[in-house]
Amino acid sequence: MTPAEKEVADLCVELIRADSSNYGDGSGPGERAAAEVVMARLAEVGIESTYIESEPGRGNVITRVEGTDPSLPALLVHGHLDVVPANAADWSVDPFGGEVRDGYIWGRGAVDMKDMDAMMLAVLRQLKREGRRPRRDIVFAWVADEEAGGVYGAKYLTANHPELFEGVTESISEVGGYSLEVDPSLRLYLIETAQKGLAWMKLIADGTAGHGSMLNGDNAVTEVAKAVARIGDHDWPLTYTPTVRRFLTEVADAFGIPFDEDDPQPVLDKIGPLVRFVGATLRNTVNPTQLDAGYKSNVIPGQATAVIDGRFLPGFEEEFFKTVDSLLGSKVRREFVHHDIALETSFDGALVESMIAALKAEDPAARAIPYCMSGGTDNKTFFADLGVRGFGFVPLRLPADMDFASMFHGVDERVPVDALQFGVRVLDRLLINY
Repeated sequence: MTPAEKEVADLCVELIRADSSNYGDGSGPGERAAAEVVMARLAEVGIESTYIESEPGRGNVITRVEGTDPSLPALLVHGHLDVVPANAADWSVDPFGGEVRDGYIWGRGAVDMKDMDAMMLAVLRQLKREGRRPRRDIVFAWVADEEAGGVYGAKYLTANHPELFEGVTESISEVGGYSLEVDPSLRLYLIETAQKGLAWMKLIADGTAGHGSMLNGDNAVTEVAKAVARIGDHDWPLTYTPTVRRFLTEVADAFGIPFDEDDPQPVLDKIGPLVRFVGATLRNTVNPTQLDAGYKSNVIPGQATAVIDGRFLPGFEEEFFKTVDSLLGSKVRREFVHHDIALETSFDGALVESMIAALKAEDPAARAIPYCMSGGTDNKTFFADLGVRGFGFVPLRLPADMDFASMFHGVDERVPVDALQFGVRVLDRLLINY
C-alpha cells in the first residue's frame, strides 16, 4: 500500500472534523479551519502554499507544482472546502465526528467533497516525498463557498487573482469519476462533461391594493399564482444534447437493451438511484420554490412575488427563456436572482484519454462514459470564464449496492475507505502521466 493510500482516510477524517458549514448568509464558521488543515499538511512535507481570504474566515488555499515540460499547458485540480449544514439530530453519528465504521468514513462532506480534498492532499504529499514531478504544471486549489455560489471562493479568486491560474487550460473537480456496476466484469465510470445552466428568477406582479372585502379585478396575488401554475404545469419536451445522447446509448449498450428516444425510461431504470444526477438532463426544467405576498388577511397587496428555479440544457438557453416568457402572462415580469451559463465539452482529447487509462490500469473492468449534471460546480461557474475546459472526475470505485446519489447533502453521508484508496491510485497515475 502506498503512503497516499495509507493516509488518505485520516486526512479525510481530519477535514470532516474541521466544521466548515456554509449557511449561505455569512453566519457559518467559514472555511479557515479546514484551510489550516490543508496548509499544515502541505507544510509538513515542505510544500509552500498561498492562503487567501476573500472575507474574514473565508479561506482559500492554492499551490502550484512545476512540471518537467514547461511547454505543456497547466492542469487545475480543485475542490471546495465548505459543506452544507447538517442537523445532528437527524444523523446516527456526529456529522462532524469523522467516524470510521464498517469500512466507511461518516460525516458531512465525506462525498461533497472532502473526499477529493483529502485525495488531492494525499497524492500531492506522496509526490513531494518521493521527489516525483508531473509532466505539466498542476495547480491545486482548495476553495471556499462553492455551496453558496462561489462568491468567496472561485469567483473571488478568478476575478482578483487570475495570475494563480496562468497557463491553465483544463481542470478536474467534483461529481464525476464514480462507478456504476453493470456486473462484476463491467463497471461504468461516469465523467461529467456537461452541466445545465441555472436561472433563479423572481416573478413580480403589480396590482391595485385594496380592502379584501371589495371587488378587485387587478389582484397581484392572482396574477402571480396563475403564472406559477402555468410554469409549474408546463410539460417540457424531451431534448437530447450530444452528451446525454451518448450517455444513454452507452448505458443501453452496457446493459444490452435498446435505447428508444421516445421512451428513455427503460435505460434510466438501469442506473438506479443515479437517475437523481441525470434524470433531469433530458429536458429543461422549471420548479416554483417560493411565494410571497401581503401582510394582512383582509388587505389585497399591491405586489406579489414568486421565485422559480429554472435549469436549461446546453445550447437551449434562448429557447428556454422564450418559453418561460410566454408562460408569464402580460401582468407578470421576471428578474434574475442568479443566472449561470450551461456548459458542454466533448468527451475526447489527451486529458480524457489519460483519465480512461488511469481508470483501466486500476480497474480492468472500467469503461468511462460522459454524462451531464443537472446542477453546477465551480468548473462551470467561474473557471470557465478563464477559458478552462472542466471535467467532473473524483475517481471512486463504489460498492454495487451503494446509493451514492443520496450521499450528496444527505443524512449519514459516508464514503468507503477503499474507494478513497482506489481514488488516490487513479489520481496519482493521471497527474504523473498526463
